[in-house]
Amino acid sequence: MSITSAFSPARPAAILAALFLAACSADLTPPASVDGESTVSAIRPAGAQRMRAAASDGSASAAYPAGGAPVSAAGGGSDTFGGLEPVDQAMPAEPGRQPGSLPRIDSDEAMGVSGGTQVASTGGVLQIPQDGVNMDAGLGVGQDGAIQGLAEAQAGEIAEGNATQVVVDGIGSDDPRQLGQPQMSEPMPMPETEAEMTAPAARSGARRAEEEQKVAFIPRFDNPMSVPESRGGMPASEKACRQRLQRLGVKFRDVPAIGKGRSCGIAYPIELQGLSGGIQIRPAAQVNCQITEAFAKWVKNELAPAARLRYVSGVKSIHQMSSYSCRTMNSQRGAAMSEHAKGNAIDVGKIVLNNGKEILIRKKGFFAFREKGLLKAVRSDSCKYFTTVLGPGSDRFHKDHFHFDLRTRKSGYRHCSL
Repeated sequence: MSITSAFSPARPAAILAALFLAACSADLTPPASVDGESTVSAIRPAGAQRMRAAASDGSASAAYPAGGAPVSAAGGGSDTFGGLEPVDQAMPAEPGRQPGSLPRIDSDEAMGVSGGTQVASTGGVLQIPQDGVNMDAGLGVGQDGAIQGLAEAQAGEIAEGNATQVVVDGIGSDDPRQLGQPQMSEPMPMPETEAEMTAPAARSGARRAEEEQKVAFIPRFDNPMSVPESRGGMPASEKACRQRLQRLGVKFRDVPAIGKGRSCGIAYPIELQGLSGGIQIRPAAQVNCQITEAFAKWVKNELAPAARLRYVSGVKSIHQMSSYSCRTMNSQRGAAMSEHAKGNAIDVGKIVLNNGKEILIRKKGFFAFREKGLLKAVRSDSCKYFTTVLGPGSDRFHKDHFHFDLRTRKSGYRHCSL
């Protein structure tokens, strides 16, 4: 081997590392073999061993004196350190625990409690009473100054009826009810002037009087047939007329009296909605009972059979052009009042059959044989039911409708313009 290879640069580095490790580990001396009964955690610095030796000789004082305070060693050993008593001697070991092992975290030994006592931070021992600690007594609160909880205060308010909120009893049952009246947290603002104080009362009184007046003057139409004439009910003739309408299959209802001056109005009007056989009146007509009865008989005995004879179809609806109307005859100035002003007339403008055929009330052409025959038949037969019959050909005012009324003439004359 040459001199150059013996003194290579790697060899001095290895020598320096060995010397450094020997210097660092010179202060650590294991008390016994690592493989023996002692564990690695028992290895302590040599300085700590010298301090224990000095403490045992009494030549040095304890660095951390503590009167009986427990200290837990990391390794769980029983040696003293700095004049402290061993953990195993400071407090009794937990039953069933192996010597040298750590206690449970939640055990009395770990918490420093033994036999109902607790070690204070000042070195004393606190005694825990068997019935617990009275915090009120410790704070100086006696029986006279007992602290009342929120639930107790609210229960007292509810019991005395002094609750500031609405209290309801019987929740979840079929009969919930309010207990007492809620107190007003703030007083209601009072009106400053006398006018403001009397205005609400005056308004409420006027409104109540108005409602009472309305109730007093609204007639009852639920069953006018049951109200006797002596108590404001309709006359016997009106009741008998309505009974005949029911037997004819007329669909109607009673409506409040219509009045507009001395020349217009209906004392006991009805609203005609339909006739026998399901025939509809479009729109519903407001007329008196007498013209309704005559019209129902005419449709049932003349119009409906004539339509079935010529078109093999019944009548579906009758479209009226005028019923009650407060006006003069033909709406001419200076003329006498029309029977429409008393609900004693009705005008028919169109007849619709069940097969969809629409028959307009107007002058027909030469080849409209069936329509002309129907209109002529119903017009001539209508004089048996009405005192006045007007239609196309009578005058220019009735060129597009039939006019039927029950005007009373002294001589009993019937005007049927054919």
